[in-house]
Amino acid sequence: MANPDRILLVEDDPKLAQFIADELTLEGYQVTVAGNGLDGLRIARESQPDLLILDWMLPGLSGLDLCLRLRNTGIQVPIVMLTARDEISDRVLGLNSGADDYVTKPFSIEELLARIKARLRRLHPHDPDILEFEDLSLNRPTREVYRGTHLIELTAKEFDLLEFLLRHPRQVLTRDQILEQVWGYDFMGESNIIEVYIRALRIKLEVHNPKRLVQTVRGVGYVLREYA
Repeated sequence: MANPDRILLVEDDPKLAQFIADELTLEGYQVTVAGNGLDGLRIARESQPDLLILDWMLPGLSGLDLCLRLRNTGIQVPIVMLTARDEISDRVLGLNSGADDYVTKPFSIEELLARIKARLRRLHPHDPDILEFEDLSLNRPTREVYRGTHLIELTAKEFDLLEFLLRHPRQVLTRDQILEQVWGYDFMGESNIIEVYIRALRIKLEVHNPKRLVQTVRGVGYVLREYA
């Protein structure tokens, strides 16, 4: 399955935040909302969203300071700044702080959606049909998986799990990230479901090649990494 882009919206006006979040959800995005700058900073560091929307004026930590802190810690995801400030000097200040785009209030939701889509297109210039890593190959349209020349039969959920890992090679993925992206936020099943599927996936992938690609990072999660 194609995973939705994850957007973190940091906005202290509850009505505006709800309106934007509803519109983004209707567009197919996965939205998390923070009501102040400090929560936004924490969530951005923990969840690694695909794009951030920051209000300039926030309690606790301004959107400008939040943007600067994120950039100073190496977080380079696209950032769209929302603000009532429309002077040229304000725009320059926002962009110099690390923001990628700038939308002034009041704005049309269509304009904001267009800016978001443009930024995400640059982030994902193409969405490949075939994902590959080492001797592993996954064909999204045909839902076929090969290890070398051997076809691997996977269940629908095993396929989705492997696709998520292949979309983030060498990146350690936490159990919460995997659960949210593969099973969904509303999953209420067994707590060890990820371990069960990882084990089943490994068994199938290692039938013809015992070198392990799906590796455990104890206390954190799992990673698709070159075998030693």
